[in-house]
Amino acid sequence: MGAERAAVGGRFTGPQVFLLAGSFLITLGSFAVLPYMSVLLHQRLGLGLGTVGFVLAVASLLQFSGGVVAGPVAGRIGLRRAMWVALALRTAGFAAFVPGLTSPVLAVGALFLVSAGAALYLPANKAYLVDGAAEAERPRLLSASGSAFNAGMALGPPLAAPFVLGSPMVVFSCVAGLFALVGVGHALLPPGNGTTAGPTGGGKGRPGGRSADCHEDRPQKRRAGPSPFAVTVLSVYVFMFFQHYVALYAIPRTSAAFYGGVLMGYAGLLVVAQPLLAHRIAALSYRSAMRVGFGAMAAGAASIGFGGYLGIGAGSALMCLGEIVLFLKNDLEALARSPAPAASVFGRQRLAAGIGAFGSGVVGGQLYGAAEAADAVPGFWVAVCVQALLPPLFLLGRRTGPDAGAGRASGTARPSGTASPSDTDRPTGTAHAPATERPPGGPGGPSRSRR
Repeated sequence: MGAERAAVGGRFTGPQVFLLAGSFLITLGSFAVLPYMSVLLHQRLGLGLGTVGFVLAVASLLQFSGGVVAGPVAGRIGLRRAMWVALALRTAGFAAFVPGLTSPVLAVGALFLVSAGAALYLPANKAYLVDGAAEAERPRLLSASGSAFNAGMALGPPLAAPFVLGSPMVVFSCVAGLFALVGVGHALLPPGNGTTAGPTGGGKGRPGGRSADCHEDRPQKRRAGPSPFAVTVLSVYVFMFFQHYVALYAIPRTSAAFYGGVLMGYAGLLVVAQPLLAHRIAALSYRSAMRVGFGAMAAGAASIGFGGYLGIGAGSALMCLGEIVLFLKNDLEALARSPAPAASVFGRQRLAAGIGAFGSGVVGGQLYGAAEAADAVPGFWVAVCVQALLPPLFLLGRRTGPDAGAGRASGTARPSGTASPSDTDRPTGTAHAPATERPPGGPGGPSRSRR
């Protein structure tokens, strides 16, 4: 059954093509409205900025931490049904914004519905996408998924910009209709790919008595090295300094038009480069990927600190490279190490991204405020550079065992007779994140959401 649905000869299957197209449409619709949420809540509904910040923080926490619940839910009801339920929640949430634009209570409730739907959908989406695919195919599938999410994130805000503030009810109605159509398409996906009974689930998910997440009773080889969960926390922690504060720093030193060009270039680089680099990233050992990824982020922060068009442009490109390498490699390594169903793995990865984003938000505001008060804002980027250098120094400085992935890249085929995790199924932002949807109402950084 897995062979029937796995991509063959480098081509995507029908369900995989649909999921990739759906990922683009979902983020296109989401980012037609979510980046403007703070403005709508504050200006149209009259909520104070403190209240708006609290509402968006809770929504972001729900979207990220809810991923931990998504794995067990998907294991209980199946991946396809989990995605359908998640899209039903998001459709209801966007539809509730239409009357909610006259009521703060309805609007906040609608936002929480949308966030809950995102928490459930993204892990199940990635798990279904790579279900039945060989481990060597995972980099290509996950990178294509990240590109689809990022393309939607890039196009959604400018497409909706002329309408969302003047006619928000029309925009929310169109988005709700788009999600309803995508949800109908998900209901038509093959059911065999939509079950996760787990390693001992009795084989209810597939003909022939095999579960979608069955491990074929093979022993799992524990791999030493840095924890993908911890590295994901630190990756997102460092990256979010850039996402949150580069606009505040760049526009006064260049122009709004130049910053808009940087955003478009950043999004284009993500969409194009991640699939092209996917197998190269998979071929890196985890330690090498950390050196490249965190090194690129450190160099990017240092370059931004110089200011000017060249420094900010080059620094943004380096930060993009760091995001591409770390976010994809973290997901691949987490999948390769864990015997858990893929939806649970991706749920934990989203929780890690949420922890990193929360920590960066708490620390970043204090750092930027102190640098601004001292009239030394470039020093903020020096601090970011130093923090980007610490994870590889700290985590790689103590070798407690063989490199996770040394001699064999995560995401590549295993030699015969070695232990293997399940060949089921990152993410926001996307988390991007990995490319997952970013938190709702974010401040217009280069890859808003997710992950």
